[in-house]
Amino acid sequence: MWAKRVVNLNGLIRILYRVYRLSLKGAEIGDLSVIGTVELNGKASNLKMGRECVLGSRVHLALHDRIVFGNNVVVNDGCILLTASHDIDDPDWKHVKAPIVVEDYAWIATNAIILPGVSIGYGAVVGAGAVVTKNVPAYSVVAGNPARILKQRAARQFSYSTVRFLAPIEAWVGIRDGIN
Repeated sequence: MWAKRVVNLNGLIRILYRVYRLSLKGAEIGDLSVIGTVELNGKASNLKMGRECVLGSRVHLALHDRIVFGNNVVVNDGCILLTASHDIDDPDWKHVKAPIVVEDYAWIATNAIILPGVSIGYGAVVGAGAVVTKNVPAYSVVAGNPARILKQRAARQFSYSTVRFLAPIEAWVGIRDGIN
């Protein structure tokens, strides 16, 4: 276990530094949340993350309006979450903005794009490469461009920890009571 801790210390320090830096800029980040190499535009104070969330590498967050993540949310590598766009019907091409809400236990898979004003429901799954233009109901699995509902998840209660198997967290924090 100590060898694993030494190898992963650098990774843990990077994670903690990203969380610390965002917190200084006004972001609210819950305990044990893990932030990869993300690109932020807008105000960091528009970001709110619950407990045990994971933002992968190369995630782009356009924080022109609020982005709110519940607990145990996963956003995989390469995802883009946009809270602003242009009104294509306005002759001045004005900005329009709207918040994004991602509820507990939702999973946004690799390279998905979430557009302004979208809510992702509890336990919903957004497939890799999906372009989400409308709200995703709880427990739904969506994919495609534009994203469409493919099925409903069978499970209705979740208790897993999204950060449990991340090596830096497991090596230093260990497996706590309450994390399955």
